[in-house]
Amino acid sequence: MSDPHRHDRHHRHPRHDEPTPSHGRWHRLAHRLTPHSHESADKLDPALESSARGLRALWVSLAVLGATAMAQAAVVAASGSVALLGDTVHNASDALTAVPLGVAFVLGRRAATRRFTYGYGRAEDLAGVVIVLTIAASAVLAAWTAVDRLFDPRPVAHLPAVAVAALAGFAGNEWVARYRIRVGREIGSAALVADGLHARTDGFTSLAVLLSAGGAALGWRLADPVVGLAITAAITLVLRDAAREVFRRLMDAVDPALVDRAERVLGEVPGVRGVGELRLRWIGHRLRAEVALVVDGEVTVRRAHRIAVEAEHALLHAVPRLTAALVHADPAPTPGETDPHLALAHHAGA
Repeated sequence: MSDPHRHDRHHRHPRHDEPTPSHGRWHRLAHRLTPHSHESADKLDPALESSARGLRALWVSLAVLGATAMAQAAVVAASGSVALLGDTVHNASDALTAVPLGVAFVLGRRAATRRFTYGYGRAEDLAGVVIVLTIAASAVLAAWTAVDRLFDPRPVAHLPAVAVAALAGFAGNEWVARYRIRVGREIGSAALVADGLHARTDGFTSLAVLLSAGGAALGWRLADPVVGLAITAAITLVLRDAAREVFRRLMDAVDPALVDRAERVLGEVPGVRGVGELRLRWIGHRLRAEVALVVDGEVTVRRAHRIAVEAEHALLHAVPRLTAALVHADPAPTPGETDPHLALAHHAGA
């Protein structure tokens, strides 16, 4: 939630009720009656900062996973472990998923254009789809390798080194997973959360290598494929969670608690008699709102405008990661008159 004092310092608006030489009376009246949204540095700065945090999380995790993969590759060359080779490939692929997501974060910082009027934030959601597909490919590869090993078991040399490399792979992936998921949830990036879940699947793969090495040390040749099948099941569960989160974001789903909070805050704004249509949507890791308020039909246009501005400010302070709100004020219907928004809703339902 933004600091109210900071908001006051950076969110200064010109007085809309003051006449200006370039605005005639009818132009000012039209401005009062149209929906509006005040874009300012106070809203854009946190959004840019969240993109910077996302990029920082990607590059840090890329460095950690890259170092882990190189260390494992050295052990693969010495031991000839196919299981560890597969884990190394998984870690390398997980590190490389930072590339499309990083490109999406950079694109999301570009200004809106007349063609892309909402900006490029959707690129982040498309990157989430790529990550989900990568997790699915990892599950298929793990299952294929496990079945192949089940019918053709192979001995593994230098088991202690393989076990240490597997532990390093698990530690690196789990650290990266926690870091990505935490930052992704803080900035509202479903794609970054999905990428963190992907790193966690590779951590499971590393544990599979460790368990298979332990089983091989005990003389159980089928340890590797059996554990591989169990890890495939775990990857499938993670895939389900990641796919569900990315799908919901693509379908403009939001947490109902955010809608409840927005309605409660709007209802507490002086002059608001009711909250009509309220919509929230994610664009990348930023929220936008569209709301229709009901105000007293006898108030002046200038007073209705002030109520709308106060409602917008209240939303920006109350809803995390909300960067823009389009607020429209409707007069309360007189006795015998039908609310146009209710009429439209009834007509759409019919």
